[in-house]
Amino acid sequence: MNIKFKQWWGEFLCDEEGASAIEYALIAAMVALALIAFVDPINTAVSNLFGQIQSALPSSE
Repeated sequence: MNIKFKQWWGEFLCDEEGASAIEYALIAAMVALALIAFVDPINTAVSNLFGQIQSALPSSE
C-alpha cells in the first residue's frame, strides 16, 4: 500500500492539468478588474461628451 501511495503522490505532483484551470481563473479575474477599473470612467466621459454635444446643438423648439 505504501508503494501505491508514493506512486499516486508522484503522479499527483507532476499533474499539470489543474494549473491551467488556475491560470484561466487568474486571467478572468484580471479582466474583470480591468473592466471595473476602466468601464465606469469611460462611461462617464462618453456621457459627458454627448451632453456637451447636445447642449451645443440648437434647440428645435
